[in-house]
Amino acid sequence: MLEPNNLSNDELRDVAERALPHWDLAADAIELVSRSENTVFKLTVREGRAFALRIHRPGYHTLAELESELVWTEALNAAGIHVPVGVRTLDGPGYATVTTSDGLSSRAVGLVEWMEGELLSSVIERESDPKRVAAHFAEMGRILAACHNQASDWTTPVGFTRHAFDLPGYVGDAPFWGRFWDIPILTPDQRAILGRARQAIAKQLDELAAEQQAFSMIHADLHAHNVLVRPDGALQIFDFDDAGWGWHQYDLAVALFRLQQRPDYDRIYQAMLAGYREARPFSSQSEEWLPLFLLLRHLVVISWQWDRPELGRREGLEEWVEEGCRQVEAFGI
Repeated sequence: MLEPNNLSNDELRDVAERALPHWDLAADAIELVSRSENTVFKLTVREGRAFALRIHRPGYHTLAELESELVWTEALNAAGIHVPVGVRTLDGPGYATVTTSDGLSSRAVGLVEWMEGELLSSVIERESDPKRVAAHFAEMGRILAACHNQASDWTTPVGFTRHAFDLPGYVGDAPFWGRFWDIPILTPDQRAILGRARQAIAKQLDELAAEQQAFSMIHADLHAHNVLVRPDGALQIFDFDDAGWGWHQYDLAVALFRLQQRPDYDRIYQAMLAGYREARPFSSQSEEWLPLFLLLRHLVVISWQWDRPELGRREGLEEWVEEGCRQVEAFGI
């Protein structure tokens, strides 16, 4: 299990304030924005300029992995894909290591330019015109394709290191988000179903690795809560904390995953794939793998939630597991 991200909000604010000298900044206001995988404060400085200050969850990424995230987002911006701009410290690295007030631990802290806009999740929740909703997801498809184009053609620099959502990363002995088939709350029947799913998924991913080359750096968490609709109506993606090596189908599956119960899901699905295909080829054979990655997304979230009790992520987990088992059986594995 990951080290708990168990500092209080006041203690996290203290870490944020301790980090500011690394950028020679003085804050006019520090506002807690979110507390999930990471803790994010909105930092307002002189003349109203704003930044997002991120305090990273301990034990999730090494400093080298965090620096590599910044390297990739810099490369995306250089390729014309507008993503949050990381601000390097006065000494040059992208992150500062800040000791907590009790001196017992430390946190990695990063800074990115603040982005104005409204979350896509909020926009589509109130949007009554399904054509406008579909248009947003067509743009998401184009953005994902642009990211995959850049990553597929990119030569990573020496020292670049990120985790992988590959066969071992999903269902190996030590997968990146944990062993969904082996968490303590499973009943014997659920353990058998999810263990069977693990073996079947490993076999299918092995076949995919042999047949396809759609594998590069991916965002890996591009759902509607990680997309802003800017004041000009354009979309901007953010939160690259989970970015790593993976199959392109997983990026598409994550974007679609939480939308499957919507009445306009088929329209959204077709719009996203059409947008993607405007910028990058995506064959019918590639599309046939999407249901597997939609199932995988549900399953890996089981262990992701289990490992984050301090965030209340275990609430409702039993029902999530039951639904995952139903999906496995419906999938025929």
